[in-house]
Amino acid sequence: MKRGAFTFVLHSHLPYCRRAGRWPHGEEWIHEALAETYLPLLVALYDLWDEHVPFRLTVGITPILAEQLTDRLVLDHFVAYAQERIERAAADVTRFELGGEERRAGLAAFYRDWYQANLDALLQRFGGDVVGAFRRLQDEGLVEIATCAATHGYLPLLARDSSVHAQITVGVQSYLRHFGRRPRAIWLPECAYRPAYWLRPGYRKPGLEEFLAEEGLSLFFAETHAVEGGTPVGKATDGVVGPYGGIPKRYLVPLPDYAEPTNRTTDLPYWVSGTEVAVIGRNNRTGMQVWSADWGYPGDGAYREFHKKDGVSGLQYWRVTGPRLDLAQKALYDPRVARERALEHARHFAGVVTEVVSESRVGADRFPIIASNYDTELFGHWWFEGITWIAEVLRLLASSEVVQLTTASDYLAANPPREVLALPEGSWGAGGTHFTWDNADNHWFWPLIHAAEERMERLVAAHPRARGDREAILAQAGRELLLLQSSDWPFLVSTGQAGEYAVERFLSHLERFGQLADLAGLPDLPNDARRLADETYELDKVFPDLDYRVFAEREPHRD
Repeated sequence: MKRGAFTFVLHSHLPYCRRAGRWPHGEEWIHEALAETYLPLLVALYDLWDEHVPFRLTVGITPILAEQLTDRLVLDHFVAYAQERIERAAADVTRFELGGEERRAGLAAFYRDWYQANLDALLQRFGGDVVGAFRRLQDEGLVEIATCAATHGYLPLLARDSSVHAQITVGVQSYLRHFGRRPRAIWLPECAYRPAYWLRPGYRKPGLEEFLAEEGLSLFFAETHAVEGGTPVGKATDGVVGPYGGIPKRYLVPLPDYAEPTNRTTDLPYWVSGTEVAVIGRNNRTGMQVWSADWGYPGDGAYREFHKKDGVSGLQYWRVTGPRLDLAQKALYDPRVARERALEHARHFAGVVTEVVSESRVGADRFPIIASNYDTELFGHWWFEGITWIAEVLRLLASSEVVQLTTASDYLAANPPREVLALPEGSWGAGGTHFTWDNADNHWFWPLIHAAEERMERLVAAHPRARGDREAILAQAGRELLLLQSSDWPFLVSTGQAGEYAVERFLSHLERFGQLADLAGLPDLPNDARRLADETYELDKVFPDLDYRVFAEREPHRD
C-alpha cells in the first residue's frame, strides 16, 4: 500500500533578456538554459513517456519565460547559438587530435554530438515548440505546469494592490494563451509572501492568497520555515518588513475562528487564512540532498565542473575533482563515470524519499506529501548530470510500493487540507526576509517603482474607456511597468552577478514607461502617437492581450 506522495516542483525562470545581445549577459541566458536544461528535460520526460513509465511531476514556467520561449526571434537566435557550439566543439576535436590529446578530443566529440542531438530534438521531435512540448505533457496528465506572477515581480514589496493584481492576472492570461487552460497552482516569485494587515485603521491590505483566490488559483508553495515556523520574518521579531517599513503585529489581520495546527509540518497542505487557497511547504531533507553546499549531490568529484572553461572554445572539459580545489587542479571529465554516479545518487535519493514518507508522523488517517522544490536551471546547466538524475528518480519511484508520484494539484484534489495556517511574511531568500531585494545597494529601485505604480493608476482613472491609439499607448505603458517590477533587477544588483545589466534594463523600462505615460496623459494625441507604442512593443514583444485596466486602483478610500 502506498504510504505517501512525492512530487518534484521545478521552478523555471530567467531574467527578461530578449534582444539584449549576447555574452556576458543577455539572450545567451536563454540559449544556455534551452540547450542545457529545458530541451534535455523534455527529451528525458518524453523518453520516459515512450517507455510507458507512469511518472508525474510539477513544473513551473513563469509567464515572462514562456513569452520568450515562444518568441520567433529568440528561437532563431538559439538555433544560431547551438550551431556555433557544434562548430566550436568540432574545431576542438581537430585541435586536440593535432595536439595528441585523445581524451580531450573524445570529450569535444561528446559535446559536438550532444549539442547536435538537442538541436535536432527542438527542430524535429518538438517541432520548434518548447512550450507546446510541455503543454502536451500536461494534456496527457503527466506534468502539471504551474504559473507565476507575470514578470516575476516581488509582490510583497509592491506598494499598490493594483500591481499585485496585475502581476497575477496577466500571468494567468498568458498561461491561458500558451497552455489552453487556466492554471491551478502558482509559484510566488522568490516564495515571497505577504499576509493581510491593516496599514492603518480603515486601510486593510489583503493577503496574497486573496489575489490568488480571485483568479481561481488554489495552491502555492512556501519555504520550509514559513510552514514549520522559526526565526525569519514575522516569527521572533516585533513586526514584519514591507514597502512601508515595519508593520506592528497588532496590525496583522487575525485568522477567523480557526485554530492553527499544533504540529506544523511540510508533509501536509494547509488552507491559508480561511481562504480556499492551500500552501505546500518545501521538504527540507530531500531538498538539502541537492541544495547543500557541503554534501549535496552536485558537489561530487565525478560531476562536470561548471566554472572552468576552455580558453578557446569556452566548453567545459573538467570535473569537480574535489572540494575547494583550485581550478588549476581540476582533472578531466569522464561523462560515462559521471552518468553512473548520477544513477547511484538517484537510487540513494529514491531511498531517502521512501524513508521520509515511511517516517512521516502525520497520522494513520493522513496521506503525506513530500515536495522537493528546486530552480529548474540547477539541473543540466549548473549540475550537468542533474537531468539524468531526475529521470532516474522518476523511473525508480514510479515502481515504488511505498511512494506515489503525483503532481501538486492532483495531490491537493485527493487530499484537501483540514487545518488553516497563518503564514508569516517572508521569502526563501537570505534569512527568510526581503533583504536580498531591498538593501542598501538596490533600495533606490523601490521609490521609482512605487511612483510608477501610482502614476499608472491615475492614467487608468483618467481614461477608463480608452480606444484606438490611446488604448495601445496605455497597454504598452502597462507592459513596461510589469517589466520594471521584475524581481530580477534588484536581485542581480544585490548578488553582483550582472549588476550593470540589471540597472541598465531597469532604467530602460522606467524611461519607456515615462515616455508612454507622458504621451497617454495628453488631452489630444498627436498624429504619430501610436508609433512610440508600436516601437516599444516590438522591442519587448510580451503579453499581446494585456488590458491596461488591470491596473485600476484597488486601495480603500483614503482617510
